[in-house]
Amino acid sequence: MKSVKTALAGLALAAFVVTGPLALAAGKKANVKLVNKSEWTIEELYLSPADADEWGPDQLQKHVIKPGAEFTLTGIPCNTWDVKLVDEDGDECVVGDVDICGAGDTWVINSKDLLKCQAGSE
Repeated sequence: MKSVKTALAGLALAAFVVTGPLALAAGKKANVKLVNKSEWTIEELYLSPADADEWGPDQLQKHVIKPGAEFTLTGIPCNTWDVKLVDEDGDECVVGDVDICGAGDTWVINSKDLLKCQAGSE
């Protein structure tokens, strides 16, 4: 299991397999499993292409990821994304330039890294 990207100022959104422009051109897609090992419920998750200025729709839709629970995002196009998590208190954690591409990555979100990331996102 990979932690939510340490380069993320902490939040364990893992370092992903980078397959380069050929993967994007080939239309490859990825699945990402989120494992919430934090003390807080993750209520929203947004993606934005790294070169864009707007967030896409909430990827969790009507779902939440309670402490100890998992959620899998499917069919994410291979790309470099900015990722924003919002917890039950409305605190945000933003991680930039996350390369997503592969058959299945796992992001583990823990309390320490989530707090560190939220502090860096303010």
